[in-house]
Amino acid sequence: MRRETQNILLILLGGALVKIAVNGDYLRYVKPAQQPWIIAGGAVMVLLGAVAIARDLLAARAKAAAEQDHGHSHSARPAWLLLVPVLAVFLVAPPALGADSVIRTEARAPASAAAANAAAFPPLPAGNVVPLTVNEFVSRAGWDAAGTLDNRTVSLTGFVVHTGGRTLLARLVISCCAADAFPVTVHLRGGEADHLPSDAWIRVTGSAVPRTATKDNSYTPDFTLASITTVPAPKDPYEY
Repeated sequence: MRRETQNILLILLGGALVKIAVNGDYLRYVKPAQQPWIIAGGAVMVLLGAVAIARDLLAARAKAAAEQDHGHSHSARPAWLLLVPVLAVFLVAPPALGADSVIRTEARAPASAAAANAAAFPPLPAGNVVPLTVNEFVSRAGWDAAGTLDNRTVSLTGFVVHTGGRTLLARLVISCCAADAFPVTVHLRGGEADHLPSDAWIRVTGSAVPRTATKDNSYTPDFTLASITTVPAPKDPYEY
């Protein structure tokens, strides 16, 4: 690969990192805490590429002047034209992981559940409807012997997954980045979500069916629906 191409690609890659860190697209790949490191890494790459290009231009100018003195002239290859197709690639952002990833990867209890099992879960706050992450809901449904979910109405937000004749509400949990994502799922009972397409984002209210989240069903509790509403996909699609 020519030096011009290497330097251009270095600037493009660094610029793409800064771009996704600023507009929030980085949340499709890593946790929010990684944003400063992405910006710093992208900025360094842009700086290194710019310095290398400036150095090469000065060297080329000096060489051209020397060749002109000797009666020779060469035209530089238009390496900058490589910007056009590469920029087109960077402008098309891939979607976040969704229903296909849930179907391919077995759901499991969140990593925090085992630690929480050693201590009592705190009671849910007061209120007619308590918003919970799917991660916390599954942890409580599978591991809380005190029954803090019993007779409580909660609100969950996630995306629809149709698999094995069932309709699930799912979220993907990441520890560091999308590469280590694993799903946590809730089985929606009642049929109201059966007509919705996979990957549609919904907010549901209802209650857990006690003792339905077990190792045999990959810690997927049953959820009795009280209401269901379609919602826009969140900026940050993952849980932690």
